[in-house]
Amino acid sequence: MDELLAIVLVAGCLATVVGLLAWLAARVRRRGIGDNVMGPFEEIWHPAAHRFRAEIRAHDERVVPLPSAGDPERRGDRARRPR
Repeated sequence: MDELLAIVLVAGCLATVVGLLAWLAARVRRRGIGDNVMGPFEEIWHPAAHRFRAEIRAHDERVVPLPSAGDPERRGDRARRPR
């Protein structure tokens, strides 16, 4: 009986840890803070992920925000807008 209780306890702890990590991963993806929280875990399982995250970070820094609908037009804006 004690062996069965030990097995159930270990399985329950493992399921709890896996469930918490899945919940954390979903929350991190929703909020967009995955780089800081899940980065070390991702590097353990996928070492090339560090280069991929660095490329995403560089791309985010290069993106130019589009003007809002109510902003007045500036000279040269029409030439830069995609058609």
